[in-house]
Amino acid sequence: MKKRLLVLFLLLNQLSLCTGLLALPLPTTSSTNATNSLATDDPADAATARISYTLSMPQPQTHYFEVEMRLQNAAGATNARKNGYIDVKMPVWTPGSYLIREYAKNVEGFVATTGSQPVKSDKIRKNTWRVYTSSDDLTIRYRVYAYEFSVRNSFLDDSHGYLNGASVFLYNDALKNQPLTVQIMPFPGWKKVSTGMKAVSASAFTYEAPNYDILVDSPIEIGNHSTFTFTAANVPHTVAMYGNGPLEYNAEKLAADYKRVCETAATVVGEHPCTDYTFLVHHTNQGGGGLEHLNSTTLQTNLTAYATERSYKGFLTLVAHEYFHLWNVKRIRPIALGPFDYENENYTHMLWLSEGCTSFYEDYILRRAGFHTPDEYLKIVAGDINGIENQPGNQVQSAAESSWDAWIKYYRPNENSANSTVSYYSKGAVLGSLLNLAILSGSNGQRSMDDLLRLLYNEYYKKQKRGFTDDEFRKAAEQIAGTSLTNFFDKGVNGTGQIDYNTYFEPVGMRLVNAGPPSTDGFFGAAVPVTPNAPTARQVITSVRRGSPAEQAGVNVGDVVLQLDGNRLTDELSKMLAGKKPGETVRLSINRGGQPREIAVQLGTNPLFSYRLEPISNVTDKQKALYAKWLYIK
Repeated sequence: MKKRLLVLFLLLNQLSLCTGLLALPLPTTSSTNATNSLATDDPADAATARISYTLSMPQPQTHYFEVEMRLQNAAGATNARKNGYIDVKMPVWTPGSYLIREYAKNVEGFVATTGSQPVKSDKIRKNTWRVYTSSDDLTIRYRVYAYEFSVRNSFLDDSHGYLNGASVFLYNDALKNQPLTVQIMPFPGWKKVSTGMKAVSASAFTYEAPNYDILVDSPIEIGNHSTFTFTAANVPHTVAMYGNGPLEYNAEKLAADYKRVCETAATVVGEHPCTDYTFLVHHTNQGGGGLEHLNSTTLQTNLTAYATERSYKGFLTLVAHEYFHLWNVKRIRPIALGPFDYENENYTHMLWLSEGCTSFYEDYILRRAGFHTPDEYLKIVAGDINGIENQPGNQVQSAAESSWDAWIKYYRPNENSANSTVSYYSKGAVLGSLLNLAILSGSNGQRSMDDLLRLLYNEYYKKQKRGFTDDEFRKAAEQIAGTSLTNFFDKGVNGTGQIDYNTYFEPVGMRLVNAGPPSTDGFFGAAVPVTPNAPTARQVITSVRRGSPAEQAGVNVGDVVLQLDGNRLTDELSKMLAGKKPGETVRLSINRGGQPREIAVQLGTNPLFSYRLEPISNVTDKQKALYAKWLYIK
């Protein structure tokens, strides 16, 4: 281990990827993996191994990347002379997106050679190929089908290529900590490559990474995208802009607003760990989202993201979220989130902190940067609370449980998810707001959530060079707050009961008030989305709320509603139910599995909340001072 750190240190003195790389956790091998990998007898042998990848895309319209992986001196590094084989693997998931995605399913044409001679290979597990050789020089070639346009996978068509490294590059367990190079051979006519990796030769599109983790953590955009640059917190930033349709934006304004967001985000911890940063921005009508990386991020947004103030602020919120991850998650992290096991789930109870509190900061950063007024921010906080309190699953699943079960629930929702789960993003955003308020009030305005993150950054990332446990996080939070946070952790993080919100809001002179249900109409409790301009005569139930009149009456997901009170549907069911009162009985004619049924539903009282934040009367000077600190009012 000491020798590995020395090798990494020497390499990093030559690289300018990020000043924080030394604190990255070194990959480890699970006991399961260790029995199948080829261990190194002499660590000096591993230091001499050289790994290089060549990536080409000769027919982008087919959506296939072609990959060549070369292992030089691999026999000495993996002790292959003794065992007579080398195993290479494809990750089954990518850090930041907590779902087993089975990237190996897209690999084809696996061939291994030594020189010009083919070498026998077998696929021995779903993501592992065994190459039978003792050669010092091994070349592996394969193709990867890439046609999922998302931040968590890879995509290639005749307009551009995008790579998420975990879905494209194979690795060997014993060589994961070795330096490597990647040469990209763009399709003829494509002139640009953008990535957070350090360029060895910009003209030849050759890049280097100190280990496999950094390769996976460095997405790549290839094509003829536009770019612009700006400097924030004394760090140069590059923005790569791809659009699959007409794209209009003001680069000067966009650069200035990026700068405001990034510099405000940097004030939270007070130190920027990177020497450069890259945004890869995809503009498409195929969904949105983002995925954080060590010194870069991929953002996916709409082609019209800059067209209105509302959509533009929404985009800046995405920018703030993914950018803030360069501290919270990539460096300030639960101990489970690194070193990564690329073959199995990496469980933690703290995604509510890693993702949810980043969601809290996305809006808090925009408030601090002046994009949100204080009133706008208060509406956002109340809206976050409305979101979780109106979801039945909030009474079933805690934020800690939601974090742990992300692998089987969050990314695999079904028609009952709203009844049985709560999002660690949404609940975590609320918890982040409350923890910030608890620290503000507990320290009499001397400290905030910022101070907690600074403590975690300095103690665990910089000093101990590791993540923190659940208990260590709780102790750090109580240390910064200067008081016990038992209610916060027991009820907010680990519990499912009602949170006493005003315990947190009253010290800043505010009170959360329930304005009553959004409607006094009779409540049905089942959703029937209708596609715009589609016929309304047949509408399908897509979800049924727990405890609702629809559930009590036996309405099922999948039921096709044909008539209401004997009348054919001429409009959306929700509109036809409008105006009916609680206690009224309506009759639905439905088709269930090809069989007609009649269901009587007695409408109930609307159970939904409508919260807002408003000032309390007789606010004290202390409360006014804390309010100003909370909302950054000067």
